[in-house]
Amino acid sequence: MKRHYTLLLLFVGLVSLTTAQNQKITLEEIWGGAFRTEGMDVLHSMKNGTQYTVLNFDRSSKSAAIDKYNYKTLEKVETIVTSSDLPNINYFSSYTFSKDESKLILATDVESVFRRSKLGKYYVYTIASKDLELISENKIQEPTFSPDGSKVAFVFENNIYIKDLEKGNTVQVTTDGKKNKIINGVTDWVYEEEFAFVRAFDWNKTGTYLAYIRFDESEVPEFSMDVYGDKLYPTQQVFKYPKAGENNSKVSLHTYNVASEETKEVNLNNAYYIPRIEWTNDEDVLSAQVLNRHQNDMKLYFYNVNKGAEVVLHETDKAYIDVTDNLTFLDDNSFIWTSEKDGYNHIYHYNKNGKLQNQVTKGPWEVTNYYGYDEKSNHIFYQSVENGSINRDVYAIKLNGKDKERLSSEEGTNNATFSADFSYYINSFSSASLPTRYTLNDSKTGKELKGIVNNDALLKKMSSYEISPKEFSTININGNELNMWMIKPKNFDPNKEYPLFMFQYSGPGSQQVSNRWMGSNDYWYQMLAEKGYIIACVDGRGTGFKGAEFKKVTYKELGKYEVEDQISAAKKLGNLPYIDKSRIGIWGWSYGGFMSTNSILKGNDVFSMAIAVAPVTSWRFYDSIYTERYMQTPQENASGYDENSPLSYPELLKGDYLLIHGTGDDNVHVQNTMRMAEALIQANKQFDWAIYPDKNHGIYGGNTRLQLYTKMTNFIDEHLGEKPDNISEPKTINN
Repeated sequence: MKRHYTLLLLFVGLVSLTTAQNQKITLEEIWGGAFRTEGMDVLHSMKNGTQYTVLNFDRSSKSAAIDKYNYKTLEKVETIVTSSDLPNINYFSSYTFSKDESKLILATDVESVFRRSKLGKYYVYTIASKDLELISENKIQEPTFSPDGSKVAFVFENNIYIKDLEKGNTVQVTTDGKKNKIINGVTDWVYEEEFAFVRAFDWNKTGTYLAYIRFDESEVPEFSMDVYGDKLYPTQQVFKYPKAGENNSKVSLHTYNVASEETKEVNLNNAYYIPRIEWTNDEDVLSAQVLNRHQNDMKLYFYNVNKGAEVVLHETDKAYIDVTDNLTFLDDNSFIWTSEKDGYNHIYHYNKNGKLQNQVTKGPWEVTNYYGYDEKSNHIFYQSVENGSINRDVYAIKLNGKDKERLSSEEGTNNATFSADFSYYINSFSSASLPTRYTLNDSKTGKELKGIVNNDALLKKMSSYEISPKEFSTININGNELNMWMIKPKNFDPNKEYPLFMFQYSGPGSQQVSNRWMGSNDYWYQMLAEKGYIIACVDGRGTGFKGAEFKKVTYKELGKYEVEDQISAAKKLGNLPYIDKSRIGIWGWSYGGFMSTNSILKGNDVFSMAIAVAPVTSWRFYDSIYTERYMQTPQENASGYDENSPLSYPELLKGDYLLIHGTGDDNVHVQNTMRMAEALIQANKQFDWAIYPDKNHGIYGGNTRLQLYTKMTNFIDEHLGEKPDNISEPKTINN
C-alpha cells in the first residue's frame, strides 16, 4: 500500500506539473495587468552624486512622498517631504528641485492638454523652513525655477509670468497671448507632437535673462473634433493643426531682461522652425537651432545679447536632419553634438566657435542614446547598437575618441541612468527571454554592485504558461538583410501548415525587431500562437539603427518601399513548408495601419486579411512637421502623396479588412478612416470597422483595450483561423 501511495503521489505531481505548464494566456489577464513588470520610478540624482530621490505613493494613506536614497547602499536616508504633512495638498504627482536643491516645485491637480502638455496647480516648498507657497491661483504650465531659486517663470493662458519668491510679486512678461492666435513660452500642437517639447523658454546661467519662443498661429488652419461625452448635446474641441503643405506658426525668438523688463527679438534671418533653444555656459550667449521647412538644412546660432547672432554650425542633408536633445556645452563652451553626416549617427566635439575638434565615435553602427559627459574623468557615456542592431549596450569613451569600453555585459537591451557626478549608474536590462532587471553599476568598470529590482516572480509565473520563444533571424528581401522575429506554436509541427499573422510599424527610424522583454502585444502574440498561428515581424527599409541610407531610402515615397518589403517577406515566408500561403494576415497601428491597409491592397494576391488601427490613409491629412520631413509638401510632391495612398486604389481590396479608429484622436484624425470607408463604399467593397467614441490615438480607458483586442482576436479567428483536416506534406520552398 505504501508503494502504491508513493506512485499515486508521483502521478498526481506529474499531472499537476503538466497542467501548470499548460496554462493559457487570456486577454483579461493581459489587459488586467497580470503580466505587468516591476519597474523603478524616475529618479532624480542629487548634486552630491551619492544620493538620489524618488517619488513614492502610499496607496493606504493616498499620500505622496519624496524619499532620498543612498546609491551605494540603496537604503532610504530620509523623507524630504510628504503630502500627509502639507495642509493644502492631498498628494502631488511630480516634483522639480531648484538648482541648489533647497526648494521644490510640487505639481497637484494636473490635467493633460495634449500628449506632453499639462495644466496644474503648483506649489513651491522650501525644505529648510517647510514653507509652502502656491505659485498661482490659476492652473498654469511649465513652472521653472531661476538658477538661484529666487524666481519661478511659468505660462498662463499663452503668456509668460515671473513670480519673485522673495518679494511675493508677479510680473507679466508678455501680454499678447491669446488662444488659437498667439502663444508665448510653450509650443503649439505640432511642435509639441513632432519636436517633442512643451517648455519654450529658458533661463540664462545667472537668471538675468529669460529667452522664449513666440508662436503666431493666426494663419494656421483649425481642426475641430466632436466630443460626444455623456450630456444631451456633444461639444467641440477646436485647435490649430497645420496639415502637410498648410501654414505653420510664424515663430520668433526673444530675450527678456529681468532687471530692466526689456524684451528684444533675436534676428535669426526669418527662421522657419526653431526646434531647440538653450543658454550656453556663458551667461550672455544663447544657442538656437534653426531648420528650414524641408528640415534638411540645420543652423546652430549663438546669440550674444550684446553683439547679435552668428551661425557656428551648419549641416545639410539630401533628405532630412533629425532634431535631438544631445547638444551639451562644456565648461569652455565647446560643445558635443550628434550627427548622421558620415552615414551613421555618431558623436562629435566642436570648439566654442563651431570648429570640429574631432569625431568621437566612428563605425558602421549607430549611437542610440547620449547620456552625458563627465568633465572629471573626461569620458562620454552613450548607448549604441555596436553589438548588433537589435541589441543595446552602454559604453564609455574619452572625449578624444580613445579608450572605448563596453560597460554592459549581457546581450539584450541595456539602458543607463547616471548619477550627477557619473560615479554610478542604474542599468536596466532585458532580453526576449528575461524580464527587466535593475542593477547599480560602477561607471568606471560597468561592474554590477547590487541588484535593485528584478522580475523573477514574473519569470516564475510565466513558466506555467505555454510560452514560445521569439526566434530572431534575418531575411533577404529586395537585396537587403532585414531583421525578423518569429513566434511559433509551442507544439509546432513542421508537417503542418499554419496561418501566418504579420505585425509591423515601419515608420522612418522605428524598430520593432529588438531583443527586449515582452510588451502587452507580445503576450497577445503568445496567446495567438497558443491558438495555432505563427506570428512574424519584419523591419523593412526605412526603419532605424542600420545607417542613414537604409533609413532614408523612403524619402518622398512613404509607403512604397516599406510595402514592397512586407509583401515580398510575406511571399517568401508563405513558401515555407509549414506556412499556409492562402492564410496570411497583417496588422498595424498608426503608421502600421497605413502599412497594413496598403499591403492588403497592393498585395491582394498575398494577404487575405488585414487590420488597421488609427491609420493614416493619406499623408495630406497628417501634420506638417512630420510629413514634410519625409515627403516635402504636397504641392512639391503630389505623386509621392497620392500614388502610395490607399485612397487611390480601394478597388484592389479582395481580402477581409478591419478598420478601427477613435473619434477623439487629435493626432491621426478619424477623418483618415472616414475617407477610407467612403472610398471602399464607393468601390462597392465589403469591410468591417469599429469606431471608439472620444478615444484618442491610444484607444484606451476602462474596458476599451479589452474590447478592442477581443474584436481583433475574433476577426483573426474568423478569417485566418484553423481549418479542419489541415495536415499536409511539407511544401517545397521556391527560391
